[in-house]
Amino acid sequence: MISILVVEDDKDLNQTVCSVLKRHDYSVKGALNANDAFDLMYTDKFDLVISDIMMPEVDGYELAETIRQLDNNIPIMFMTARDDFESKQIGFRIGVDDYMVKPINFDEMLLRIGALLRRAKIASNKRLTIGSFIMDADEHVVYNRGQVIEFTLREFELVFKLLSFPKKTFTRGQLMNDFWGVGTSTSTRTVDVYMTKIREKLIDVDDFSIVTVRGLGYKAVPNE
Repeated sequence: MISILVVEDDKDLNQTVCSVLKRHDYSVKGALNANDAFDLMYTDKFDLVISDIMMPEVDGYELAETIRQLDNNIPIMFMTARDDFESKQIGFRIGVDDYMVKPINFDEMLLRIGALLRRAKIASNKRLTIGSFIMDADEHVVYNRGQVIEFTLREFELVFKLLSFPKKTFTRGQLMNDFWGVGTSTSTRTVDVYMTKIREKLIDVDDFSIVTVRGLGYKAVPNE
């Protein structure tokens, strides 16, 4: 079961967030301050941390920075009343993965959590091999029959995701949410543009194909 740590000094909000997550089959523990969160992280393993920024003694920035020093992969989401660009900029520079502004829309929160966990799952698989095609996530290098294929980081992430779930269709909306963020102003047409470029680079690959699912999106299909 996915385990989530909620760090929020507002006791009522903390309990509400925990209750919502538990109803959706997440294992959840709540902490009212950063020090309690550190204690919980010492004894328990979490798959995601959701934290407020403005907390007594140790704020969310310091909490996130400390977590990043210990674990560079665990997803961190801020939920805060701060809606200014500077606050968001500080968070993202520290290594926070997502940012929600209070009052929290819980339906949106669940979508964002799902996207963060999917990204984390993909990141945990470091190497994919399909026939003579190899993707190394540590080095972000792609090989086809021993020859390097030059991918941008975003191109790499898109192909790695599709190949992590062969034959599974991902809608354009899902791909937008995963790699450009929920509520992005970027058009889903951007996904099509990326896929066109990716296919051009994969023209000599015989081990799989990226297939357009009409009206939906894309999937990677191994060639048998």
